[in-house]
Amino acid sequence: MRSSSSNGGAMGGRPAGTGGGVKSAAPVDKEVDYANYFCTYSFLYHQKDMLSDRVRMDAYYNAVFENKHHFAGKTVLDVGTGSGILAIWSAQAGARKVYAVEATTMADHARALVKANGLEHIVEVIQGSVEDISLPEKVDVIISEWMGYFLLRESMFDSVISARDRWLKPTGVMYPSHARMWLAPIKSTLSERKKNDLDGAMADWDNFSDEIKSYYGVDMSVLTKPFAQEQEKHYIQTAMWNDLNPLQVIGTPTVVKEMDCLTATVSEIEEVRSNVTSVINGHTTLCGFGGWFDVQFKGRREDPAQQDIELTTAPSEQHCTHWGQQVFIMSNPINVEEGDNLNLGLVMSRSKENHRLMVVELSCEIKEASGNPKESFKKTYFIE
Repeated sequence: MRSSSSNGGAMGGRPAGTGGGVKSAAPVDKEVDYANYFCTYSFLYHQKDMLSDRVRMDAYYNAVFENKHHFAGKTVLDVGTGSGILAIWSAQAGARKVYAVEATTMADHARALVKANGLEHIVEVIQGSVEDISLPEKVDVIISEWMGYFLLRESMFDSVISARDRWLKPTGVMYPSHARMWLAPIKSTLSERKKNDLDGAMADWDNFSDEIKSYYGVDMSVLTKPFAQEQEKHYIQTAMWNDLNPLQVIGTPTVVKEMDCLTATVSEIEEVRSNVTSVINGHTTLCGFGGWFDVQFKGRREDPAQQDIELTTAPSEQHCTHWGQQVFIMSNPINVEEGDNLNLGLVMSRSKENHRLMVVELSCEIKEASGNPKESFKKTYFIE
């Protein structure tokens, strides 16, 4: 459903807008943003990948059809409709009118799908940025699959906020209505693997540098440090997609951000700051941290859902989503014991080069159950 974002979301949709309300970065060049982000969502293969995510599909389907009272006879805005699935479901649930906004040429496929399902008299597909389009009326419901990796990558929620502030009635509801970001300590073989890859890259550089000096008389050593920094960012500091098993979570998962989609602001999500505590649950090795999210479909306090639905991307033995989890690995794992306390600090902000990518600063102070200090570390990671 999406078309306002690129690699982590959309219910067969996504790109709906530029998400250009960014204060911390330069103004967004729409052509560059399209080339870097939106164009991915204009291909059916990518829509198919998203539509094949049964966890996501089931959550949205159940949210709509188990809460038909929010849709029957109502007006709906689908932000980043993609192939049009959410708009079609909204119409099937009884909506009087559905405006399906799509920033890419996927809008043509959405129109064809809407017509093939006999709903063109209800669903109007509008190609354009949600920040730029106009509607003839306010809407009762805004539905969107805007979530990216670790919830906020892609910054598509900016576009949803823009649509909400312009087009949602004062009594309107958001689908989803709430969202949370989670962080937990993990054990993983990725840590050792990536450290070995980094060591291998540096050994290869040393051989390369020696050969350049031996054969061509040029000393490359002045470039060793920047090469090492480049490789560490690639192998260690870049967050990795992973399908974690629940048994890899070695401490208390903790919420680092909660959002009410009805009231959240762009400034609130441009930088996320959190200080939380996690308790280790056994003798093991701390190899890094896993980050994931969940969203809820609860309606609003004055007009609640008849059936609350949750979509979670938490580690699961059976139900992996296309979002998976983002893993932040440590190059030097730490032995921990049951009862050890982890005081975690997280600061997540947008990349200055690309507002749809994230920079995460993680800090951790480990104390024994007795309160005695154990170890600490701080590292910068990149969600790209």
